[in-house]
Amino acid sequence: METFNSFNNLFLDVWNNGVFGINATDIIISLIIFLLFYLLRRLIARFILNRLSRIVTKTTTKIDDAVIEVLDGPLKFFPVVIGFFIASSYLELSKENQDFIDLLNRSLITIFIFWLLHQLIIPFSFVIKNFESKLSKPLVDWTLKGLKILVIVLGAVAILELWGIRVGPVIAGLGLFGVAVALGAQDLFKNLISGIMILMEKRFTVGDVILVSGEVEGVVEQIGFRSTLVRRFDSTPVMVPNYKFAEQSVTNFTRRHHRRIRWLIGLEYRTDIDQLRNIRNEISALIKNENDFAKNDNASFYVRIDSFSESSIDMLVQAFTVTNDWGEYLKIKEDLAVKIIEIVEKNKAGFAFPSQSIYVESLPNENIEIFNPKQKLNNE
Repeated sequence: METFNSFNNLFLDVWNNGVFGINATDIIISLIIFLLFYLLRRLIARFILNRLSRIVTKTTTKIDDAVIEVLDGPLKFFPVVIGFFIASSYLELSKENQDFIDLLNRSLITIFIFWLLHQLIIPFSFVIKNFESKLSKPLVDWTLKGLKILVIVLGAVAILELWGIRVGPVIAGLGLFGVAVALGAQDLFKNLISGIMILMEKRFTVGDVILVSGEVEGVVEQIGFRSTLVRRFDSTPVMVPNYKFAEQSVTNFTRRHHRRIRWLIGLEYRTDIDQLRNIRNEISALIKNENDFAKNDNASFYVRIDSFSESSIDMLVQAFTVTNDWGEYLKIKEDLAVKIIEIVEKNKAGFAFPSQSIYVESLPNENIEIFNPKQKLNNE
C-alpha cells in the first residue's frame, strides 16, 4: 500500500510539474489546440479562398485570379502558425523557454510572409511579361527566377538573424573562398555574362534558326545561364557554350525579311533575238504581277540576259519572296519554275545542256590526191 501511495505521489508530481516545469494538462490542451488548427487548415484556407474568389470574379483582369491560385499553399500554412501561437500562449513557461517559443513563433511568421511573397511573384509575372516586346521572353523568365531566388535568400537571412546568426561576417569570411571559386570558374562567369548579353541585345530568341560559324546550324530551343540548346535539322541537340556567341559570328536566318530566288537559265544558241526578248518580258511581267514576290528598294527583281556560256545563252532571274517561311518559299519557287518552263516552251525555245558541235569541211575533188604504192611501182 505504501508502494502504491509512493507511485501515486510520484505520478502526480510528474503530472503537475510535467516537462520543463510545465503541467502535463496544459501540454495536452496545447497539443489539442495545435492539432485542431492543423486538421482544420484545409477548411480554413478553402473558406478564405472562396470568399476571395467571389470578389475577384467581379473583375476582368487575370492577375487577381492568379493571386487566388497561388495563395492556396500559404493559406494552408497560416492556420498552423496561428495554432502554434495560441497553443504556446496557453502554456506558462519560464523566461528562457518563453524566449525560445517566441523565436519559433517569429520564425514561423517570417516563413509565412516570405512564402507569400514568393508565391505572389507568379501573378507579378503578368505585369513583367508586358515588357517581353521590349526585352525578350528568356530575359523575363530569368528575371522572375532571380526574384524567386532573392526572396528565398532574404527569407533565410531574416530567419538566421532572428536566431542571432549574423550573416554579414559569414559572407565576409567566405570572401576569400569566393575569390578562389571565381578564379576556377572563369568559364562559368564568362558564359553567364555572354548569356545576359544575348538576351539584352536580342541576337536571337527561342525558335529562331541560326548559324554559328564553325559550330552548328539549327533551331534555338533553350537559352540557359551557361549554354544554349540548338537542335540541328537532323534533330540532334547541340549544347553551345554562351561565350561562343561572343567570339563567333552568328547568322539569324529567321530575321530575314525575304528569301531570294536566283537562277541562271541556259537557253540554246539557236534562240533568236525575238524569242529572247519575249521570254525575258514574260518572265518579268510574271514576277511583277505576282503578289508572292517583294517589290521595294531592298528587294528588287531582275530578268536580264547575263552571259554567253560555252553551251548556252544565260538569262539571270532574281527575285525575293514576301514570305520567310521555308515551306511557303519552296512552293513559290516551284510555281515560278513551272511557269518559266511554260514560257520557254510557248516561245518555241529550248533549254541548253552541255554539248559540243563538230564542223567538217569537204575539200574540192581536184585537190584530193590518193596515194597508191602499187600504181607507182607499175608506172616505173
